[in-house]
Amino acid sequence: MDIEGTCTGRYGYIIAVVAILEIQMGKVIPGHGSAEFEVKYSAILYMPFRNEVVDAVVGMVNTLGVTAHAGPLSIFITRSLIPTDMKFDPHSNPPSYHSEDQKIEKGTMVRVKITGTRIDATEIFATGTIKEDYLSVIE
Repeated sequence: MDIEGTCTGRYGYIIAVVAILEIQMGKVIPGHGSAEFEVKYSAILYMPFRNEVVDAVVGMVNTLGVTAHAGPLSIFITRSLIPTDMKFDPHSNPPSYHSEDQKIEKGTMVRVKITGTRIDATEIFATGTIKEDYLSVIE
C-alpha cells in the first residue's frame, strides 16, 4: 500500500499494513475520473518516546556531533552528549570520534537513549545521548 513507509505526526511511522478491516463506498472525483475510498486497516507503527533506548547505525560524523538512524528515525547526538574521553578526529578517513578502546565512524552501531523528539506532520526528529552507562558503541 502507498501508506507504508510514511509518517503521521499523530501515530508515528507506518511500518507495514497488516490487515484491511473495511473499505467503504468510493466517491468519484469530478473532472478527474479516479475514485477515492475510505479504508480502515490495522498496521505496525513506530513512535519513538523520550528515554527510549534504541540501537542505531551512524550515518554522519562531524564536529557538531553524530547523526544515527534507527530504521526511519534520524537521531542527532550532540558533541556534549558524547562521552568526554571520545575526541573528534577530522583528519581520520572517514571522520570519527575515538577513545582508547572505541571508535565512532560512519557505519558504526551505537546504543542511544532518546532525550527528545520533535514531531512534524510528515517526519519525526530525535536527539539522543550516549553519555550514560551501557550506551555507546555496540561491539
